Amino acid sequence: MNLVEGKLKVVNGKKVAIVSTRWNHFIVDRLVEGAVDAFSRHGGNDEDLTHVLVPGAYELPMVIDQLLASGKYDAVCALGAVIRGATPHFDYVSAEATKGIASVSLQHRKPVSFGLLTTDTIEQAIERAGTKAGNKGFESMTVIIELLDLYETL
Repeated sequence: MNLVEGKLKVVNGKKVAIVSTRWNHFIVDRLVEGAVDAFSRHGGNDEDLTHVLVPGAYELPMVIDQLLASGKYDAVCALGAVIRGATPHFDYVSAEATKGIASVSLQHRKPVSFGLLTTDTIEQAIERAGTKAGNKGFESMTVIIELLDLYETL
């Protein structure tokens, strides 16, 4: 059997954008720190990494689309946190952001990782931003690194 998979290796020369939300920044800032750490630990150069801030999760797909359409980026790491509240707002925002992120990745045929936390509580978000459940920002960037290598292989 021929197994094809991406490797976690040096990402030099690949232009990557991190797109993160300002909303829930006390969580998202930790995710961004994790993503930057992963990029750096895997040999990425600071000049190849761009960080773009958007107001909230609903805006992530629109900005990711703009970045990928520009042709300046090889991949995008999407980061944010939507925490359930007392209204259905959570359901609408998380669903549309999720669909939009998937859609732009398929449309542009470039890697986009999904680092958008959708949690029921603030505690769950904190756990995923660097405590008990690890740092999902770090994990999202490692997904980008592996996918960039896999796309080259394919």
